Amino acid sequence: MAKPPSRRKKSTSAVSTDSTSAASSANEDISQQEDPGSATITVTAVEIPELTEEEQRDRLHLERRVERAVFEAGKALAELRDRRLYRSTHKTFEEYCRSRFAYTHRHVNYLIAASNVVDNIIMGTNGSLSGDTG
Repeated sequence: MAKPPSRRKKSTSAVSTDSTSAASSANEDISQQEDPGSATITVTAVEIPELTEEEQRDRLHLERRVERAVFEAGKALAELRDRRLYRSTHKTFEEYCRSRFAYTHRHVNYLIAASNVVDNIIMGTNGSLSGDTG
């Protein structure tokens, strides 16, 4: 019985590294076996070290900076929009944001909405701490 041609793409690169040639030879070995389903594949595990305490603190600090940046950007954009502080240079707020910040209308709306969510969470947290239930 004739063996169907392999549909695997062969590497055509003139330069190859050891890992590429090892992977290539492993693929050839599998394709040359009579039953590729019973082939043995070697997988190398890569250990990813846990974050140190200092790295965890740094990550938390940087994440908070990103959150504040989104919050601050949203609040500033809402104020620019509400006070129409763009009116001396642009006809519309959307045009202003596109020109000044390269932000789409959608992105601006997301930032403003995100800052409102943060405000609501803060107000909700403060309200629940005071014992008010409604």
